[in-house]
Amino acid sequence: MNEHHGLKLAEANAILAAALAAARAAGMPPVAVAVLDAAGHPVALQREDGASMLRVDIALGKAWAAAGMGVASGVLHKRAQDNPVFFNALASSSGGRFIPQAGAVAIRSQDGRVVGAVGASGGSGAEDEAICAAGVAAAGLVAG
Repeated sequence: MNEHHGLKLAEANAILAAALAAARAAGMPPVAVAVLDAAGHPVALQREDGASMLRVDIALGKAWAAAGMGVASGVLHKRAQDNPVFFNALASSSGGRFIPQAGAVAIRSQDGRVVGAVGASGGSGAEDEAICAAGVAAAGLVAG
């Protein structure tokens, strides 16, 4: 039985490779891309040559927020503007891992289950989110 219960390493690597390729195609500055499983654990992570020291932590935080809430971090950014006390509490209670800033998407299986998230840091929030979505699509999964 080959039932899909979670994000596979091969899928995470495919997402990562396609996201990095999308960043290069878009002419973005050097980026970091982090792919997490549904529990927020890193499955695949890369930082391009020349990416600043904070890129990895930011990509992880965006992805962690998207995985935890099951939606793109751009949506979370908008929600945080309307409810800053709640989102500050989330950031605090997560030890600073929760970053509600555009640049990550939830990863859903074809049947709609959240199986992880991918976050990027290096471009604008919209650019980061776009390369994440491109990576998810290239792996045959659904960006959310």
